[in-house]
Amino acid sequence: MSLFEHGRKVQAERDAPLADRMRPRSFDEFVGQDQIVDPERVLLKSLAAGRLPSIILWGPPGTGKTTLARLVATATQADFQAVSAVTSGVADLRRIVAEARDRKGMHQQATILFVDEIHRMNSSVEEYLYSAMEDYRIDIMLDKGPNSRTIQLSLEPFTLVGATTRMGNLTSPLRERFGVILRLDFYTAANLKEIIVRSAELLEITIDDDAADQFARRSRGTPRIANRILRRARDFAEVEGSGHLDLNMARQALERLGIDETGLDEMDRRILTCLVKTFGGGPVGVESLAVALHETSRTIEEVYEPYLIKEGFLQRGQRGRVALERAYSYLNVEPPLKDKASQRRLF
Repeated sequence: MSLFEHGRKVQAERDAPLADRMRPRSFDEFVGQDQIVDPERVLLKSLAAGRLPSIILWGPPGTGKTTLARLVATATQADFQAVSAVTSGVADLRRIVAEARDRKGMHQQATILFVDEIHRMNSSVEEYLYSAMEDYRIDIMLDKGPNSRTIQLSLEPFTLVGATTRMGNLTSPLRERFGVILRLDFYTAANLKEIIVRSAELLEITIDDDAADQFARRSRGTPRIANRILRRARDFAEVEGSGHLDLNMARQALERLGIDETGLDEMDRRILTCLVKTFGGGPVGVESLAVALHETSRTIEEVYEPYLIKEGFLQRGQRGRVALERAYSYLNVEPPLKDKASQRRLF
């Protein structure tokens, strides 16, 4: 690579969106999820050998599904094409086919088609994927009635990588066509601390070890949240301080953001307060909870509840959500005497 080309590459990286620049660029930079990226695991060995099966990545939002898909493409020198399951249709698949044909001869080993939120894919588009994944072709129906006919569009070999937060919502025919299913989990505080230190270097700010530890423990086990808190804290440090993030500045920033010692924010506290004080600790359905909070049930289920359940504040049951002992203790509210008995009957 010439000096001029290197300069253009460096400038392009600097001009890239901040979120993209903060993503790991190789498996060596990726922190956490050892059950997936550990060098002794089968996935990395198969990637090194050039074997690339279709992959499902599933786990909580913000835990690195898209990042891992990009790293798989980087590790295999594959062309990465990302589409959204919500907006993608047959036209998008045909466009990708055409682009793959145009790139033929560019020495790409493969094409990775990444579908985010794949559980939300339209059923008609999903049916096109069946033949595309297995036979590298798409059957298109032209016209209707007696004049209808089917044409086949051939695809260059590709690998489908899907990301989902709801594995159970995938249909069985689609799920069974994936060769590898990888489960991502919440991150430990130690992993998040490594991510925060790396992100601080990319943001060109200095951070104390104690401050990084504070951010890591309050990031809900999610790198996306950790990076968001760090960016906001950087703004506080630059406007109200010297630009350096020490423990005192970190605590001030977290307090201004409404994030407490347990990692709960204002909406988490509203959910627990509503569940305990308005609905008597439950059980209550998520729809009723959503109406009382003026929030969508999907946001409560996918964004807030996973962490509250993980930390033991509430529990899901067949009849609805139930506040656990830690929720009453957090709100400094005496639990009702019937609480334990009702939970035994419920579960």
